[in-house]
Amino acid sequence: MTDQPIENSMPITVVISRRVKKGKEKAFEKLSTKMTEAAARFPGHQGAVFLRPGSPSDPEYRIIFKFDNREHLDAWLASDEREGWLKDIESQLEKPSAMEVMPGLVPWFSLPGQNPVQPPLKYKMAIVTWLAIFPTVSFIFWLFGERLLTLPLLLRTSIMTAFIVILMTYIIMPQFTRWFSFWLFPKQDRDVR
Repeated sequence: MTDQPIENSMPITVVISRRVKKGKEKAFEKLSTKMTEAAARFPGHQGAVFLRPGSPSDPEYRIIFKFDNREHLDAWLASDEREGWLKDIESQLEKPSAMEVMPGLVPWFSLPGQNPVQPPLKYKMAIVTWLAIFPTVSFIFWLFGERLLTLPLLLRTSIMTAFIVILMTYIIMPQFTRWFSFWLFPKQDRDVR
């Protein structure tokens, strides 16, 4: 977990890393799906993403999920239902799961195969985020600006922000994090697995 204090009212992102025993992948994926479905029934759950291993150099599954606040996350983490699923899942793993709880924008700043226990400093995250958002928003306005002007303000804003968040989360921030990793994560702060 991060050492930063996490306010109770702040949305919380959790990243679980799991290394599955060879031949147990299908059973693990089935159990993981059922556990995610169980979590989705808990108050405050805001969605989950399941990522399979990307390459032999990064052989871990990652499950990323979000709760609207710390209280709701803690209720899920302490639940008997989670504990039951966790016992079944852990039997499929080479080693125990690793869990990181991250507030705010921290999930945008993680490198494949590396587990930044200490997130980058806030000013560094702000600068890199601005460097990524400015050209992205400018490009979208240039490309679609005139077409979007015909839409009502709230619809136009919701389309723009949804598109920007998706681009930032899945394409742009992973690339910017790699490009600026030398500055965001000085070598002594990295926990390479």
